[in-house]
Amino acid sequence: MIGLITRWLLTALALILTTKIVPGIQVASITTLFVASLVLGLFILIIKGFTFWLAAHFVPGFHVNNFGAALLGAIVVSLLSFVFSFFIKTGEKLAR
Repeated sequence: MIGLITRWLLTALALILTTKIVPGIQVASITTLFVASLVLGLFILIIKGFTFWLAAHFVPGFHVNNFGAALLGAIVVSLLSFVFSFFIKTGEKLAR
């Protein structure tokens, strides 16, 4: 849960920085900022679900019954990949 809140806050920070860098993007209030961050996160989740569903159409032997299953599958794969990443040493850590 703390990881989720941290990511949400980091997305909000990224949105604040984006408003400073990109002309034409503005956030009216803190509430708007957090709602926009939540919507962006949900949109990314929908895209992941769609990608999961789309993969089932292109990969023989991989089947997804419906978009709900694809969305849930994308969530589970994302969470498990996040957990597994803690057990894998990459890049500079391998050289030591």
